[in-house]
Amino acid sequence: MAGILAWFWNERFWLPHNVTWADLKNTDEATFPQAEDLYVACPLAFCIFMIRLVFERFIARPCALGLKIQANGPQKAQPNAILEKVFTAITKHPDEKRLEGLSKQLDWDVRTIQRWFRQRRNQEKPSTLARFCESMWRFTFYLYIFTYGVRFLKKTTWLWNTRECWYNYPYQPLTVDIHYYYILELSFYLSLLFSQFTDIRRKDFLIMFLHHLATITLITFSYVNNMARVGTLVMCLHDAADVLMEVAKMANYAKCQRLCNLLFVMFAMVFISSRLGVYPVWILNTTLFESWEIVGPYPSWWVFNLLLILLQFLHSFWSYLIVKIACRAISRGKVSKDDRSDIESSSDEDNGPPTTNGTNKAHGTNGYLSAGAPCPDEH
Repeated sequence: MAGILAWFWNERFWLPHNVTWADLKNTDEATFPQAEDLYVACPLAFCIFMIRLVFERFIARPCALGLKIQANGPQKAQPNAILEKVFTAITKHPDEKRLEGLSKQLDWDVRTIQRWFRQRRNQEKPSTLARFCESMWRFTFYLYIFTYGVRFLKKTTWLWNTRECWYNYPYQPLTVDIHYYYILELSFYLSLLFSQFTDIRRKDFLIMFLHHLATITLITFSYVNNMARVGTLVMCLHDAADVLMEVAKMANYAKCQRLCNLLFVMFAMVFISSRLGVYPVWILNTTLFESWEIVGPYPSWWVFNLLLILLQFLHSFWSYLIVKIACRAISRGKVSKDDRSDIESSSDEDNGPPTTNGTNKAHGTNGYLSAGAPCPDEH
């Protein structure tokens, strides 16, 4: 075990040339980031998850009910023991051959059986009220952490001159503000990573899982090798669009269509400008070029920048989806649904038998938007 730890914490990987871990030990004069500082993030992530449950139950839920948001989920399938057994024990998506067999066994037409399975699948999805509560929690956290980040960063030198992120690197003292900012962000994303398995399931589950994992890795990487200054810029920049995204979803669930459309436009503008404009020009420029000039590359520098570039690819993918939904909105006059939606629908589901070719998935935007109504909605 000692050999593995020594290999993992190899100074020549983590630190610039001629710098050792001993050089970054805390002293009476200065405090530097230590890997063990991050251990507290795990229990804190659990605490954040518990706070979320309390918040959703006693704050978000009353707000949702005050906005006349119903707790009822999608239409329930009528009880049927045979179909229920097939659904729970065999398959939730029967093929054509099984559908025909069930049709003969129950003396139902195939369309009715298809509709039953569609309704039964949707029955397991969260209600609009549950979705509103989830979005309100995320909106509250993002608003708080973004406000904190802006108030903290406007007092720093590296916000106005990104070269300050690399002067005297890695001997830059760790301040209480940076430590608090990092631990809180890391704890929140750890809670998101684990709660993703219990939250509303999205079609881009793996993409969002990769996003959370990359974010956690970036936060950890930048803290351990003391790239905390540029790390604070990355975190604050990403939180900006998330605030608008969540409040747009809340407007959607509350059926405030005009407000939802307005907020979606604002979200799209902030997201695309910050992720495709500010991020590469401001963040990638300093991590790739200014740091190369002032500090020079070393192994963990390459890994850190590769993760930042991976994040840029995710930004591009989500921006493409946002543009796609915006183009549809122009033609339809309102923001459409999300491609990631898990609520299956059919134009005739409530007014007659569904078509035999199955379901029409809702359409929408990035890893942050979802369905149930014609406006943004997320993970």
